[in-house]
Amino acid sequence: MSRTPREQRPLVLRNANFRGLWISSTAGIFGTSVAAVALPLIAAVELDASNFAVAALSGVGFLPWLLFGLPIGALVDRYRRKPLVMAALVMRIAVLMTLPVAFWLDRLSVAQLFVVSFLSGLAAVFSMLAESALVPLAVKREELIEGNGLMTGSAASADAVGRGLGGWLTGAWGASNSLLLQVVASTVSLASVASLKVQETRTASENPGAARIFRDMGEGLRYSFSTAPLRTILLVGALWNLGGAIVVSLMVILVVRTLGESGSMLGFLTASTALGGTLGGLTVKRVTQRWGSGTVWRFSMLPAAAGYASLLLMTPGWGMVPGFIGLFLAGYAISMNVVVSTSFRQRVCPPGMLGRLGSASRMVTWGMLAIAGVIGGVLVESLGIRAAVLIGLGIAFLAPAAAALGPLRGIRDLEDLEPETVETGLEVR
Repeated sequence: MSRTPREQRPLVLRNANFRGLWISSTAGIFGTSVAAVALPLIAAVELDASNFAVAALSGVGFLPWLLFGLPIGALVDRYRRKPLVMAALVMRIAVLMTLPVAFWLDRLSVAQLFVVSFLSGLAAVFSMLAESALVPLAVKREELIEGNGLMTGSAASADAVGRGLGGWLTGAWGASNSLLLQVVASTVSLASVASLKVQETRTASENPGAARIFRDMGEGLRYSFSTAPLRTILLVGALWNLGGAIVVSLMVILVVRTLGESGSMLGFLTASTALGGTLGGLTVKRVTQRWGSGTVWRFSMLPAAAGYASLLLMTPGWGMVPGFIGLFLAGYAISMNVVVSTSFRQRVCPPGMLGRLGSASRMVTWGMLAIAGVIGGVLVESLGIRAAVLIGLGIAFLAPAAAALGPLRGIRDLEDLEPETVETGLEVR
């Protein structure tokens, strides 16, 4: 069936609600990427913190997912999502501004870095869950792969620019001052979300009683483990995040302290992951049509793990090239895996439970990111940097093994596993 001229236009042009979410998500990722480079460099360079503190700091921002992901997911399903996103962004702007102010007053400390990272991570739980729950309400079911691919690809581009620019600005402005870009990016996200024309019919009054929140949390957790596909995707994501995040938590120590490279080099190196993610997000629709979403999901983590292994081949100067190539490959593979798994969850989940499913899934998978930072810190202090990276890689390689040998090993298209559509009381106009 031929499509109308409007339907042939890119999704970001023909759908104003999706466009608003796309701008908000892209700006938010840009700012978060600047902070991801700046925060550990503040600890390592400006405050001369210990190796354990530098590694552990990378996981503190994900600790709220482990501690509060479930109740926040239940709240996201009980209240209108747009106001939640806006309130979370205001909180993030206020919290992040305290770091450059403390730096100007010469009162900055490692303890403040941990507190700010935790609170901004808490705000991110609200904003990301609510934003993610709005996506399937803003687009048609058949547009989810396209929409998630666009958001993942543009987010990866913003991640690349943010990390590269953030790394350069830490040398030009200072690591603390570079966080002003995060504040500006969060303000852009806030304005974009405020422009959404979204009308949600579900309110807290439909679910009276604070006690129900515990039942909502249980429903989300049970649904996350209710089928073999959901359980398998969750297990693979948890294994990958635990092992991969151990490696990532050690990159500042490896690049800046062990190899003696600059913060700019660190920023550009990590940006190569995001550049690969851009290509992955933009090509995932074509690749899944050719090979099947199940095949892409099953085999994408192997090149991702191999890409991370290239970090052990790096030496100063031109010897950093293997790391750039490997991280680009890793970003490409991770991006496709994320798009496929996220789209599958959104397709099978009743819209009224999207917040709870997202929070329960991320509590498990992103909770691993919080644990990984502490594990990485302990490993580097006790075994040294290269042994710690090797252990992280060993765990990361378990993810493709579980995907290839698990219950989804014979599935070409994950869409074939979808249950019947469930009605919902939420709508977007």
